[in-house]
Amino acid sequence: MRTSAQLRALRYSRTRIERALETGELIRLRRGVFATPSSCDDVRRAARAGGRLACISAARHLGIWVLSDDDHLHLRCGHHSRTPTIIEADTIVHWGDAPTPRATARSVLREIDRCAGTEQFFVALESSLRLGLVAPHDLAWLHERTNDRAREAIAFARDDADSGLESLIRWRLRHWQLDVRAQVSVLGVGRVDLLIDGRLIVEADGRENHAGAERRHHDLVRDAASAAWGYRTLRFDYALIVHDWDLVERAILGALGLG
Repeated sequence: MRTSAQLRALRYSRTRIERALETGELIRLRRGVFATPSSCDDVRRAARAGGRLACISAARHLGIWVLSDDDHLHLRCGHHSRTPTIIEADTIVHWGDAPTPRATARSVLREIDRCAGTEQFFVALESSLRLGLVAPHDLAWLHERTNDRAREAIAFARDDADSGLESLIRWRLRHWQLDVRAQVSVLGVGRVDLLIDGRLIVEADGRENHAGAERRHHDLVRDAASAAWGYRTLRFDYALIVHDWDLVERAILGALGLG
């Protein structure tokens, strides 16, 4: 995304800008603001409305894992900004300090905590740690600017989860005082999503894991191998973990003899 001033600094004259608009090299988003055709669609939508990506939308743009049920466009506008001009029906506007040109992971995480709650914050935080987007000084910054529940999440967070579903399971099981480890290499089985108390394997299949005959056979072989080595395996998909947690929790506790 470029403003007229930025384009002039790149030696774009008014004539060259008009020619670029005619050829499709540039797209006019609003008066004085332009983008290239390859730019992110959500970034263009936010710019058309007079703001920047915020919260969950900004997290997705940074590659941070978020619970994917929220399909709203989250938009940040400064207190002194003019009213956004093009607000789509699925847009949530975050008013506050003037939006910076590029959101930082820690500012996005704070927005997620305030807007979407601690669970969303926790899974996004662990994803950020995994991606190396937050450092110890960022965690200290968040600690000073969040509430007690978010501080609990910061203290509990690790960088070993390979997906937000693994993070979510560990967060929801935290009060049971279980030893829950993510991405563990199990002898005779390979790397598993979660190993609980050293004996229960939990596999979390995300939405992108489309079950086919070959994949199903692969999973059955892994489950049989884990049983042969004395482990028990439970396998849950996205819908079960996110929307039917009571059943998932009962299954895990029952398999551990805690039901």
